[in-house]
Amino acid sequence: MNWIYEPWPWYIGGPAIAFFMLLLLVIGKQFGMSSNLRSICSIGGGGKIADFFNFDWKSQRWNLTIMIGAAIGGFIAANYLSTNTVQINESLLPQLKAYGINSAGKAYLPTEIFALENLNLKNFFILLIGGLLVGFGARYAGGCTSGHGISGLSNLQLPSLIAIIGFFIGGLVMVHLLYPLIF
Repeated sequence: MNWIYEPWPWYIGGPAIAFFMLLLLVIGKQFGMSSNLRSICSIGGGGKIADFFNFDWKSQRWNLTIMIGAAIGGFIAANYLSTNTVQINESLLPQLKAYGINSAGKAYLPTEIFALENLNLKNFFILLIGGLLVGFGARYAGGCTSGHGISGLSNLQLPSLIAIIGFFIGGLVMVHLLYPLIF
């Protein structure tokens, strides 16, 4: 079972993704996780409030199944098939310590931000606002990183390429400009 703890090489993961994207292309489906949020809101009756949620969510059951499988698979992997640590470049540790993150390399997520015992009002609002911005940005961009990066680029869609470039620029701005101001 040791092989499951290590990252799989590109020549396994890449062809697997390509195979599934080709399969989705053949059957006329597009993959993406953020579109499931629209389906969930539609299931919950969101169509009564906003027309955006008034659509046939049953046609997206296959994508909801993928989302549920990803959540279950992530839980199993994090709790039973991992060491709960992430390998971090040693040169990054001083910068993280300057931000007050001392758990780097010891925990999967920084406990200074994500642990329940460290959940204060500041961290709560950072996570809440960040989640809302990510959700809004994904819908505004017409999809999330997985939808644009995997499905959109494999279908050679120019809007997906533009969205991916925007995601990278936004990530760089966040990490290098905004994160030091917040922490």
